[in-house]
Amino acid sequence: MPLLLATSLIWAFSFGLVKRHLAGVDAAFVAFARLALALLLFLPLWRPRRVPAAAALRLLVIGALQFGMMYVFYIESFRFLAAHQVALFTVFTPLYVAAGDDLRERSFRPLHFWTALLAVAGTAVIVYRGWGSAGLLAGFLLVQASNACFAAGQVWYRRLPGAGEWGDRRDFAWLYLGGAAASVLAWYVRSGAAVPRLDAGQAGVLLYLGLLASGVGFFLWNVGSARVSAGTLAVMNNLKVPLAVAVSLVVFAEHADLARLAVGAAAIFIALYLNADKRKPKCSC
Repeated sequence: MPLLLATSLIWAFSFGLVKRHLAGVDAAFVAFARLALALLLFLPLWRPRRVPAAAALRLLVIGALQFGMMYVFYIESFRFLAAHQVALFTVFTPLYVAAGDDLRERSFRPLHFWTALLAVAGTAVIVYRGWGSAGLLAGFLLVQASNACFAAGQVWYRRLPGAGEWGDRRDFAWLYLGGAAASVLAWYVRSGAAVPRLDAGQAGVLLYLGLLASGVGFFLWNVGSARVSAGTLAVMNNLKVPLAVAVSLVVFAEHADLARLAVGAAAIFIALYLNADKRKPKCSC
């Protein structure tokens, strides 16, 4: 769980940085650039010959789904939704994680479902601001497709042999390669792969997002996701929302309803406590 918490803290800063510095940059280019930078970060560690062809193909597909297609659907949803609506609709991810894990095990665990639902409710309290945009349904479906891709990738990855070990870093480039391939296709379709001009500040933010938030962040998240219960993973998927709100208030001087933040965060942490994996962790790191 510490790895998931560290990743959530890293991702909490991404929202404000994207909003402030990259709002006017082609979204598909930003998605591809982040994944390409993440791929470059892991290339020196890559050991492609140690992975059989079938396993490499699985990693490519997981990367294309969890990273590439997730970004494509997520970014496209901003054509129809305001930012707070996108944030609201991402709270359904824990339900997909819990449902996907139960589906793979052909079982139903009510605790996972109800605590994930409690986390969803807590996050909704924080981010909900109302309904009524013209493209609400289209945007909602796009975000749910994004949520489903991210959740499916997590569920699939944590089931791979050896998942959750630090040795994963030697194979993680396969995931970013799959994600970069999916996102570059979207970039080409959207704008013919035209490269936008970036100033120094935008380039710096993009480096942070690609190398740290996407590169290190996704690696820590996938390793951490394989070390916790499905219920804890479902709840941790939403922890980044109250963290992002807190960072926006303190660092980026944005405004929010503190009462709603307190109530929503309390619900999320209660759900996290109820889902805490009482088994001995696989390692102490």
